[in-house]
Amino acid sequence: MEQLVRRRYWWFAVSLVLILPGLYFLLLHPLVTTGRLGIGLHPSIDFSGGAFWELRFLEKAPPDVSTDAVARVFAEQGFENALVKLSPVEVEGKTIAGVLVRTAALSSIDPNSQIEAVTTALQTTFGPVSRERLESVGPTVSQESTRSAFIAVLGASLVILLYLTWAFRKAPHPVRYGVCAILAMVHDVVLVLGVASILGTFFGLEVDALFLTALLTILSFSVHDTIVVFDRIRENLINRRSSEVFDDIVNHSIVQTLPRSINTQLTTLFTLTALLLFGGESIRNFVAILLIGLIIGTYSSIFNAAQLLVVWEHREWQGWFGRRKPETETLVAE
Repeated sequence: MEQLVRRRYWWFAVSLVLILPGLYFLLLHPLVTTGRLGIGLHPSIDFSGGAFWELRFLEKAPPDVSTDAVARVFAEQGFENALVKLSPVEVEGKTIAGVLVRTAALSSIDPNSQIEAVTTALQTTFGPVSRERLESVGPTVSQESTRSAFIAVLGASLVILLYLTWAFRKAPHPVRYGVCAILAMVHDVVLVLGVASILGTFFGLEVDALFLTALLTILSFSVHDTIVVFDRIRENLINRRSSEVFDDIVNHSIVQTLPRSINTQLTTLFTLTALLLFGGESIRNFVAILLIGLIIGTYSSIFNAAQLLVVWEHREWQGWFGRRKPETETLVAE
């Protein structure tokens, strides 16, 4: 445990190894696969606009319904390139076919006629159809949602920076605590977005309003854990002995708060795991992102945020790209 701070660049390397695959799928994968610049997230209709249909075919078993057949029906009614995903459901002990369909937005002039036309065509092809859900978001609303999401994350980060700087005003260099906490938050956001892009590429995970809620919740968890560590560092700095160096104080503070951090997060981890297993399909993606973010936030608070204070204390970046002048040479030059 006394080596936690000394091995800080090992922890930074672990973070880098985890971040790089996510950055590839987030930024480079769209360029490689489509030849166009883009973000490798799969936005839901909340952010991209369009219509989302949840349908059940009451007299069809799952093998009797194919995605191509459903997409063909939608195309005949003017909804080209519909994205169809099978979603079987159990009703009264019987498994019936169900689908989730993403299409272009409904007409703003007469959406009811489009809905009736699609429903009639589906009933003609597959028999009785039950429309469980239909959501439609226009491009203007989706752009507003995207802008609001960005402002929410940016605003939360700014307020946290200002609050931490004020809260640690009696500690040496209070701004460092706020900046290091924000850097750890950026680490968490990048990692979560990278994981979301990977899950979106391979499993079709969509970024929706619940994803934004999960992201902001993750930031609060991360900052909460970081503040616990920073507060112990501040207390130990006030009561430091003359023989103690900053590195040992930070390491000792991490060790002191480690059991509390792990125990606190484990209780949340158990709850989220239970929700993931038994909470139902509608919140599964939300809970999965929360679970991943909780683990990432706990790691960054212990192995990144506090370590960055040590890097800043010694200004170690001066030696990253070249050797620092030895102190003896500096004295001779003077």
